[in-house]
Amino acid sequence: MSRTPPRRYWLTGASNGIGAALAEEILKTGAHLAFSSRSATSLKVMSQRYPGQVLALAADLTNSQTVREIGEQIAEDWGSLDTVILNAGTCEYVDARQFDATIVEHVVRTNLLASSYCIETAVPLLRAGTAPHLVAMASAVTYLPLPRAEANGASKAGLRHLFESRRIDLAPEGIEVTVINPGFVEPSQTGKSDFSMPLSWPVEKAARHILEQLKDRPLEITFPAAFMATLWPLSRLPDTVKLDIGKRMVRSNPPIKD
Repeated sequence: MSRTPPRRYWLTGASNGIGAALAEEILKTGAHLAFSSRSATSLKVMSQRYPGQVLALAADLTNSQTVREIGEQIAEDWGSLDTVILNAGTCEYVDARQFDATIVEHVVRTNLLASSYCIETAVPLLRAGTAPHLVAMASAVTYLPLPRAEANGASKAGLRHLFESRRIDLAPEGIEVTVINPGFVEPSQTGKSDFSMPLSWPVEKAARHILEQLKDRPLEITFPAAFMATLWPLSRLPDTVKLDIGKRMVRSNPPIKD
């Protein structure tokens, strides 16, 4: 009786936060994981903990040539991919009093352009895989403008549109697409903001929830539920009311950059 081969994942941004927790959850299932990170140390640790399951890929995904080389390595070692989770990204906040376009440039390059390079590399590998699934980590910030979130919100809104358009184009080939829109998650965002994170989830809980939900291949995954229950009504309010709420949320301290 033949055994079903382990599912092959490519997960980006896997050195910390949701990515690191997701990597752990995926590897616990016995799957094989191509693990992308800027941190060589985290790659080494994960490879030692799960020998034979991890394909370590230290890389800067904002470099299109580097991403192509990752695809070539995966193709040489595995031949195909079954699930791709594009989680890599950054969240940087704009100073409310002094707009800095370089922050927008950096965040869009990291969150949106790098993801487009990864799509270009991943899709041919998914075409050769089993029940292929393409997953993107967007953000609940796409539902409601938040103060100082111009850079992150713009990049994530673009990412969401990119993947929802790709879903239509890839459907005839049987490649399914899921967009994840998390709200506040600890601790990955804690060190990057100077405001409180209401109704947040621990990162481990978020990772378990994501992996469980991905089994059903939904079009979209949103969480935490309590946070979304608050966010949805706010997103339907008149613009003048949203503006007033946003003004009250602004903090005076300068942003902390990644």
